[in-house]
Amino acid sequence: MFGSKKKLDDLMAQLRPDLSRESLGVGPDFPGVAPNPSLSSDARKRNAELRTGALAIGVLVDWREVNSNPRVVLILDVETAGGSSFRGIADEALTITELTRLAPGQTLPVRYRPAVMDHYVALARDADPAHVQQLSDQIASRKRT
Repeated sequence: MFGSKKKLDDLMAQLRPDLSRESLGVGPDFPGVAPNPSLSSDARKRNAELRTGALAIGVLVDWREVNSNPRVVLILDVETAGGSSFRGIADEALTITELTRLAPGQTLPVRYRPAVMDHYVALARDADPAHVQQLSDQIASRKRT
């Protein structure tokens, strides 16, 4: 409508260099952070798919506050049940309480889309704690061997 998607991604990187691909630690295939995910049909579709995605474990590396709602971009190192790892980005709306509890190194359950692998993840707030613990144990045992 107002130009190409590439130009919009470049504009976001210019407006918020802390949200650029390089700053987030992801590769050139990362589609970027949507200026407003509520208005982006791609972001709404991605978020719906992530709600039913595969469970993985993410270790919080850093976060960037996008606005004062508070909407934040969480940067996580993600380990999957299948043994792969990648840098994941979760675009989340958190409460003030949740925001104040964020700490680098914190382990969080996340969901991702194995078929897409585009660095996007979402916090798995609905995950069964027993299943999360089982996955954590599986990943930890793999690292010990």
